[in-house]
Formats: sequence, structure tokens, C-alpha cells
Amino acid sequence: MDLPAAVIFDLDGCLVDSEPLSLEVIATEMQYLGIDDVTINYVRDRFLGVSIQDICRHVSKRLGKACPDDFTDRVETRLLGEYETRLRQISGAEMLLRRLMGAGVKFALATGSSLRRMRATLEISGLAPHFEYTAYSADQVANGKPAPDLFLLAAGGISAPPEKCIVIEDSPHGVRGARAAGMTALGFVGGTHLHDIRADQEQVLHDAGATEIFESLQEIGDKILLNHK
Repeated sequence: MDLPAAVIFDLDGCLVDSEPLSLEVIATEMQYLGIDDVTINYVRDRFLGVSIQDICRHVSKRLGKACPDDFTDRVETRLLGEYETRLRQISGAEMLLRRLMGAGVKFALATGSSLRRMRATLEISGLAPHFEYTAYSADQVANGKPAPDLFLLAAGGISAPPEKCIVIEDSPHGVRGARAAGMTALGFVGGTHLHDIRADQEQVLHDAGATEIFESLQEIGDKILLNHK
């Protein structure tokens, strides 16, 4: 593998271990609306890596009427409250960012989260200084993952050719979006939300187009920085 021009990271489940909290909150809010059969696994199986707008569309379908106007705000407000005491970085996240910086490899963020949630997540987790001008949200594009729009926006923002970018993703939607943008996708299955389906998720990511799958950010750093030609 050649040394890439840039690495583009998904945020939730790749740099911060936020997915268990997100799945819990979405399930709770859907149950509040009367969708009683929703569980955390139901949410994980359907919505991992998708935007809140896609979740709203599913809620509308299940309710048979428009998703409540305050659904997104309720989810994000409850979630950010949980983040204040429960959000943690994925092990090795800051070390990997420092390694990339030291090697002269650019990096950016491409998340399906809203701008509000993205900014709060970076601040609370302590990662904000690493992405001061290089964090991009699905709010900023017409089509979120699995469309390529967000990844192309991130690559353009850091002046990196898409074909020389590597994307780190934990969801098949993100992997497909990266591939559609002409980028190499590496799958990551180290988040605690995948603890009971890690082997299955590896296959899902492979099928979506990930070239390799990793369980730790240390291994990803070694692959990118130590094994290039």
C-alpha cells in the first residue's frame, strides 16, 4: 500500500465509542413514539452509519404519518447529555492522529452526524483540536452516506485527490460511499457496539467493498504507515 495523501475518518464507532449510547437513545425515543418492538439491536441492524434524516423517514413509515418535528432535537439533546459523562475515545485514537501528522499524512472527518452533534462530540471527547478546520457533516451535502458526496467534500477540503485517500469506516453505508468516491476503504470493528457481532460485521464490511478489516486503530496505523511501498 502506498502512503496515502490523506486518511478520512468516520467519527462514531471509529474515533469515539459513541454508538452504544446513540443506539440506546434512538431506541428509547422511538419507543416513546409508540414503536414498541424497537430494541437496541433493531436500531443497530438498520441504522448503523446512516443519517438522522434516514431514521426519521423510517419512523414516518412505522408510524404511518410524519415523523414529529422535534424527534431529531430530542434524540440529539438526550444523546449529548449522555455524552457529558459516558463518551470515551476509541483506544488509540489520538495516538493514530499524531502518527499521521508526524508522517505528513493529512486527515479529515466525514460523519453522518449533524453539525451540532459533530461539534459537541469532538469537544466532549477532546478530539476537537485535531479537526479544527477538517471536520465535515452530512448536513453540508445533498446526499449522505452511502452517496459519495460527503467523502468528496472532505477530500476537497484538504486538497487531497480522492484516489489517494483512505477511509476508515465501521458501517457498510460508509464503505460504499467511500468506494463510490473512488477511495480505498478500510473496515474497523473495534467499537464496543459490535462486540457480539464482530465476525458478522467483518463479512458485511468486506461485502460492501472494504479491502481489509481491523480490530484496533494501532493496527490501522501500522498498515498505513509501516507497510507502504
